[in-house]
Amino acid sequence: MLNSWLFKHIDNSQLVVFRVFFGLLCFLESFGAILTGWVKRVLVEPKFTFTFIGFEWLQVFQGEGMYVYYAIMAVFGLLIMVGYKYRLSIISFTLLWAGSYLMQKSSYNNHYYLLVLISAIMVFMPAHRDMSFDAKLNPSLKTNAMPNWCRLVFILQLFIVYTYASVAKLYPDWLDGTVMEVLMKGKQGYYLIGDMLQEKWLQNVLTWGGIFFDGLIVPLLLYKPTRKWAFIISIGFHLFNSIVFQIGIFPYLALAFYLFFFPPKTIRNIFLKKRVFYDEREIKYPNFKNAYIILFAIYFVFQIVLPLRHHGFKDYVLWTEEGHRLSWRMMLRAKYGRTVYTIKDKATGERLSINMNDFLTKKQQKSTSTKPDVIWQFSKYLKDHFKSKGKDVEVYVDCRVSVNGKPLKRFINRDVDVASQPWKPLKHSDWILPSKTE
Repeated sequence: MLNSWLFKHIDNSQLVVFRVFFGLLCFLESFGAILTGWVKRVLVEPKFTFTFIGFEWLQVFQGEGMYVYYAIMAVFGLLIMVGYKYRLSIISFTLLWAGSYLMQKSSYNNHYYLLVLISAIMVFMPAHRDMSFDAKLNPSLKTNAMPNWCRLVFILQLFIVYTYASVAKLYPDWLDGTVMEVLMKGKQGYYLIGDMLQEKWLQNVLTWGGIFFDGLIVPLLLYKPTRKWAFIISIGFHLFNSIVFQIGIFPYLALAFYLFFFPPKTIRNIFLKKRVFYDEREIKYPNFKNAYIILFAIYFVFQIVLPLRHHGFKDYVLWTEEGHRLSWRMMLRAKYGRTVYTIKDKATGERLSINMNDFLTKKQQKSTSTKPDVIWQFSKYLKDHFKSKGKDVEVYVDCRVSVNGKPLKRFINRDVDVASQPWKPLKHSDWILPSKTE
């Protein structure tokens, strides 16, 4: 029964149109990063980047060559859009984008991670088999059908993203409006809407609207009587996020996902009116049916389990940040810190406070004051830097952090040589002081 449902063939208008939108958004994200100066600020100007731990070798790409790197990704985005050399293009874009994502953490955004996942999923999709250069050049590829699992994968991925985003908001600082108040205070200078965003009633609407939207939008889109209204509300929600939070292509990528919630005939009638509609409902099993089922089963189990890993760490994730990334904890807190790094020469006992401007950009300095993994990486960097100058040093970090506008509290044990500590990705780092709250 399950196999019949997964491999029943339906019209592929949804996937074909999504490929076009997805390729366009990949192009805009890549080329836009060059035009807006993002590549320059994040990947060219810094002396080094804070990669995901274990991927330090990716720094070999850093520098002026990142303009070419992103330009190549933009080209692949266009090739995906028009469906030319689709497999090569989507695999290449996925690898390059994943590399870019792992290359730096100072400008972290959940939609970067989502784009890695969707790109990887698109590798397995027959998205080029109609309305593409590939199908035109090789007519044997052309078909107007696809297995039902192709749309279900996107729906399930979106459900996971939104559900975890909703559940993560169920904590005191979000529920009492503190988080939204702090976030909106930073938008006070916005032209026309800045003052309105400070209104308490609007902040309450955004606070509770965020919970209910994330938690209910997928079920409402799946239910035919509410689908149209859910889509209209979604347009307003995502446009608001685009204008106020300026989070790149994510709002528009989210809207593109909604193609899979509407009937294939609706999508065909809107975007591909002259195209023959497939309605034969054949069930065709691929040669590697079980491999597909096992692969996606493993993938989605991983997607469900990974965002829960912060429960395995000691203390509160909003304080320690352990298990925060890759868990759809989106725009949940405002955090800043004040930090002094001090090195101690083991031979002489001499202490020296580090001028962070000598090593880091302003953007990087924010991460080295609030995120333990980045604090650890910078401490190791300082130790290696002074080692290259013939000095064996210890690195001490005096760091105070504020979460959601609360008073600054000491974050790192200032008596511990952080640079000498091993990094334990699956275990709490004891040099992070306890929150003593919540």
